[in-house]
Amino acid sequence: MSPLIQKLKYILEACAAGFVYFIFAILDVDKASALGGWLGRTVGPYLGVSKIARNNIKNTFPNLSEENLEKVILEMWDNLGRTAAEHCHLDKFKPHIKDSRVEVSGIQYLEKIRKDGVPALFFSAHLANWEVSSLGASELGINVHLVYRRANNPFFDKLIMKTRDNVNKKLFPKGPKGARAIIKKIKNGDSVAMLVDQKMNDGIAVPFFGRDAMTAPAIAELSMRYKCPIIPVRVERTKGAYFKVTVYPPINNYIHTNKNTDSKIIMTKINEMLENWIKERPEQWLWVHKRWPNS
Repeated sequence: MSPLIQKLKYILEACAAGFVYFIFAILDVDKASALGGWLGRTVGPYLGVSKIARNNIKNTFPNLSEENLEKVILEMWDNLGRTAAEHCHLDKFKPHIKDSRVEVSGIQYLEKIRKDGVPALFFSAHLANWEVSSLGASELGINVHLVYRRANNPFFDKLIMKTRDNVNKKLFPKGPKGARAIIKKIKNGDSVAMLVDQKMNDGIAVPFFGRDAMTAPAIAELSMRYKCPIIPVRVERTKGAYFKVTVYPPINNYIHTNKNTDSKIIMTKINEMLENWIKERPEQWLWVHKRWPNS
């Protein structure tokens, strides 16, 4: 595809996304979430990436019946549609506002981080509406910087970033430039949050649901280098546009054997925790990602 055609394609995609975004934005959060869920259930199963989801689920849960497999896929698309629609309403999901839609458990671990004044590394996964996961720490006065992956479509990326800027202006893209900025923030005493459940081609092979998956070791390496606690944060969609965020105690991240071995030990612990979260609510994970070889 020529650069001009590719650019036109990106512009058309961004315009379509902008129109849908506008519709979601003028609706209240419950109606927007419900419409997004309906669109996800109606359109999602017919998209090509559903084949990736189906293969991933089959390989992960080989004993799952065909009926239940299709149910997981349908509910996954419902969740993804809701998550997309809720994106323009992120300011409604701050945990500490009146009539909050987010219940927070384990807030004492956030308060300890704030009290100690030490930088922490928070991790979560593409579960439920993952954008909700970092809002609680920021509300408590913890300076948290988010690591994110740029959308392939630069025009669509600008649309997404505009919404994220309304609730969190401390965003850094994955890559060398973002990594340098993150290290500078950690040295200044600020915390960092990242999603650690996606494939990194030049990462390390770590078991995930019994199969090696290329995994980014950055969070382990940063924790050992700068003595930062690693804090797991889980998001669950409880019903409609309501969520539960669970903050867990820090995992043991100072192993002291050697860098490569320690990184794999830490990332194995993290992957095991992610596995447990996904097993409990498989319909809320992003199965359309090519997490394993031959997905």
